[in-house]
Amino acid sequence: METIISLIQKELCGAFKKAGYNEKYAKAALSNRPDLCQYQCNGALAAAKEYHKAPIQMAGEVAEILKESKSFKEISAIKPGFINITLSESFLSEYIDKMAASEAFGCEKADKPETIVIDYGGANVAKPLHVGHLRPAIIGESIKLTARYLGHNVIGDAHLGDWGLPIGLIITELKHRNSGLPYFDENFTGEYPKEAPFTVSELEEIYPFASKYSKEHPEYKEEAQQATAQLQSGRKGYLALWQHIINVSVEDLKKVYTRLNVVFDLWKKESDAQPYIPDMVKDMKENGYAHIDDGALVVDVKEETDTKEIPPCMIIKSNGATLYNTTDLATIVERRKLFDPSKIIYVVDKRQSLYFEQIFRCARKTKIIGEDVELIFIGNGTINGSDGKPFKTRDGGVPRLEKLLDEVEEKVLEKMQEREMEESEIKDVAAKVALAAIKYGDLSNQASKDYIFDMERFTSFEGNTGPYIFYTIVRIKSLLSKVQEKGIVIDGNAPLEPAHSQSETDVMLSLCKWQDTVYAAYREQAPHKICQFIYELSDSFNKFYHENRIVNNENEKVRNSYIKLSRLVGDVLGTATGLLGLEAPERM
Repeated sequence: METIISLIQKELCGAFKKAGYNEKYAKAALSNRPDLCQYQCNGALAAAKEYHKAPIQMAGEVAEILKESKSFKEISAIKPGFINITLSESFLSEYIDKMAASEAFGCEKADKPETIVIDYGGANVAKPLHVGHLRPAIIGESIKLTARYLGHNVIGDAHLGDWGLPIGLIITELKHRNSGLPYFDENFTGEYPKEAPFTVSELEEIYPFASKYSKEHPEYKEEAQQATAQLQSGRKGYLALWQHIINVSVEDLKKVYTRLNVVFDLWKKESDAQPYIPDMVKDMKENGYAHIDDGALVVDVKEETDTKEIPPCMIIKSNGATLYNTTDLATIVERRKLFDPSKIIYVVDKRQSLYFEQIFRCARKTKIIGEDVELIFIGNGTINGSDGKPFKTRDGGVPRLEKLLDEVEEKVLEKMQEREMEESEIKDVAAKVALAAIKYGDLSNQASKDYIFDMERFTSFEGNTGPYIFYTIVRIKSLLSKVQEKGIVIDGNAPLEPAHSQSETDVMLSLCKWQDTVYAAYREQAPHKICQFIYELSDSFNKFYHENRIVNNENEKVRNSYIKLSRLVGDVLGTATGLLGLEAPERM
């Protein structure tokens, strides 16, 4: 289904052509003065130089031709050369009818669906998720859901960190605490226990202790480095422990990601890329891409046009060890072989931009990936406290993500205490509303921008917040329940009435932005555009709801039209919030 901008533009093209001007100037856009008109065209200003005419004269000629169209209620040429456009009520209501009857509310599925891999987890095993993990998880999930909505094949990968020194530190500390475990006996030939020798809580205590201890005791760190090397060389007992660490960690991570409504298709790990490293390194050497610099194997990625220093991309350290660079490049090799994607998107802290610039350049230069594959870095900003600095606990630590979820749920429960609901229902509703508060509060900001986590504002049931959006959806659900209770039957084929008020027109105009919003959110990897749409539609609907009698309207035709419009708004809001990874409750 064509967007409404496209339809307006077609009419403009015909009018420009008829007036003797090039169609390229017939560009329609949303009005930047909605108090004056709904849409506008500034083409006459751009065309004036070519045709040596006053822009207002050209705009006037085009406007006169457009006045013949039934699509427009009002067309006017305004100095210095704007064409102001207001749609006719019948054209607008007919368009909304078509939108309601169309699949995906008029959004076209991709003619050539792409295969896209999104890397948006980045958690490390043996560590709990902290607040810093929130943004990549929910931004990446929304990008994935939006791309799928438009028909693309999207693979979301958690890409866990599981193969470096942190694992060696855990193995070393476990050995110090209980050296009698069979994992440390190199002569052990039996089967290792199926149960891990630690709980997730114990694991989460072991790593920070070992990490801190290693910084104060060089011999302990050296022991951990040796354990890491033995693990990576295939020592059976250490591999068995490593598998326990992964199993216990992933089970715990999945609980938190489930609470966030974030679902990964793959739980791939750094270690999964290891088999691809030898051939990758061999190719780099044989093709002259890599060279030895101070004992290390590196690839130069600096370009002549660079205005800042771009260091070489190190592939192998002087001691023979691999790095994150190595595994990230090998992961690109793996993804190319497994999925042959046209895009690989990384949702990561924006402070990693230089690192990914090196990785992308290296992947291109060494022919790991071709020019036909887009490598996209989406750098997310930080979540800050009220002081404008990265969010911290009172003792200065980074807050656990699970703890933040609990605190927001408690805050929402506080605000819902007077609701007449069973305890189990109110807890379920509070969990959904709290998630909306967190995710909408985050996603309504541009991904690259830092923002302040404001508990009071995010959990408010008024203003541009997740709870307010859910309140609107629940209001529509309640309205439709009343329709059912009263036995009102709506003829699905009956057309919408042309708008009877400005508030109804505003609802229709808001709905018209759906397709362009989804296309832009996908094209620009920008979930905040969906949030902007959701808030505008919610706000315009609530105004319409307050100004009009809907279910009890005396005029049956008008009543049915209002109900049909309300149902469409509810369906679109439900779909739009779904693209943010949210699901509204039945009542609040």
